[in-house]
Amino acid sequence: MNTVQSAVNSSSDIFAAINAQAKGGVTDTGSSSEDVQNRFLKLLVTQLKNQDPLNPLDNAAVTTQISQISTVTGIENLNATMQTLLSNFNDSQSMQAAALIGKRVLVPGSRLALGDGGAGGGANLAGPADKVTLTILDAAGKVVQSRNLGARDAGSFGFTWDGKTDSGTTAPPGNYSFTITAVRGRETVAAEAMQLGTVSALVRDKGAFQLELAGLGRVDFNKVQQIF
Repeated sequence: MNTVQSAVNSSSDIFAAINAQAKGGVTDTGSSSEDVQNRFLKLLVTQLKNQDPLNPLDNAAVTTQISQISTVTGIENLNATMQTLLSNFNDSQSMQAAALIGKRVLVPGSRLALGDGGAGGGANLAGPADKVTLTILDAAGKVVQSRNLGARDAGSFGFTWDGKTDSGTTAPPGNYSFTITAVRGRETVAAEAMQLGTVSALVRDKGAFQLELAGLGRVDFNKVQQIF
């Protein structure tokens, strides 16, 4: 009877460990779910051999514990699968981001870098608009040029600026900013300014990929709206 009682006490400890893993996830306690299964099965066999005929094991309790062991194993397998998928996704994203080096992309922002070849930017409209107005500002916030870009469909689009001001003179090279306003009838259409930059490098920061844009700094890879 002492053997039976010892086996029962030991199995209770195993059950407690399994319950803790099932509720809080698999933890590094020195035993994997496979080790726990082996220990449980050995104790279960010992109990079956030495059980008291007048007080046999509770079938429901044993079934519950076996089910919990299966749950722990399933969680471990799921974690391993997710890690594999995440690794494959990161590798794929790395290749996609690297392929953008040297290309121009539209990302959220309102900066314009005017050079000898002019400058370019874009916008993302929440809906179709009858009229879209572009306003370019200098570093002091003074309006350099304002022009109507016409009607536009919902989504992103690009524009170019040849560096001319409203007075017809040529603005000096440097950094400018711009705003986009859009209307449909009498209603305002939400418009997000998009800056155009050339990808010069790929940077990995805290597990995420960022693109280095010449003259504009870094932006997250998932912020890219359009590629040219």
